[in-house]
Amino acid sequence: MENKILYWGIVAGIVLIAYIASLVARRLLNRIIKRKSENLREDPTKFVFLKNSTSFIIYSVALIIIFMITPALNDIGKGLFAGAGILAATIGFASQKAFSNILSGIFILIFKPFSVQDTIEIKSDMLKGVVEEITLRHTVIRDYENRRIIIPNSLISETTLVNSTIVEERIKKHIEFGISYDSDIDHAKAIIQDEICKHPLFVDSREEAEKNESSPQITMRVIALSDFSVDIRAYVWTNSNDDAFVLQCDVFESVKKRFDREGIEIPFPYRTLVFKNKPESNK
Repeated sequence: MENKILYWGIVAGIVLIAYIASLVARRLLNRIIKRKSENLREDPTKFVFLKNSTSFIIYSVALIIIFMITPALNDIGKGLFAGAGILAATIGFASQKAFSNILSGIFILIFKPFSVQDTIEIKSDMLKGVVEEITLRHTVIRDYENRRIIIPNSLISETTLVNSTIVEERIKKHIEFGISYDSDIDHAKAIIQDEICKHPLFVDSREEAEKNESSPQITMRVIALSDFSVDIRAYVWTNSNDDAFVLQCDVFESVKKRFDREGIEIPFPYRTLVFKNKPESNK
């Protein structure tokens, strides 16, 4: 009886030590993350990943020690080894996804397709947001509705990503407008250019030589002659994806008001109905 109490006391002590060690380690790493990422401006991804890996490693070591020093668990271990073939197959099948997520998390840390605070887009799921956290199992993304999307690392490794921050945040946004066939294309282009250029988030990307030659600040093209509209696309530079979204919304509103004032029609589908009178039958 005393031996059992001693064994379980040791087990409880190991669990308590593991808990305290994990708590202390995470707090220390939190301080390191804050200092490194803010003061030294280093990438915080590796520190966040290490913080989440620390608890896993500490508890794994504690579990191994418990198996080694507790006779009751040694007996269980012997029983498990008796059916090692079936057990290995079962565990391997059940934990395949878990290990896949862990390995994918390690590959994300090593090869860095994205980091914490990067803006990424997952094409397959039409998901776009900011990376908040990378753990052993999953990645947390904050979308533009302030929701947290939790995605297993294995799924992220198998899909196509668009990283808007990996080299530079500045992007070229395509903003499209449709005008009627009766409207003046040159006048419409002049309105669009004027409204975009005076927006505070617009970035003039011209080289010095282009500025000296008075080249247009914005490139615009007629990209299609659709069934009901002439489609014009403006290629607009901004400093970030967030700025591009705000600029696009503001420009849609200001251009629509200018179009209304200056007689540029934004078309909508027309239908022409023809009614034919049937000839009267001879009586």
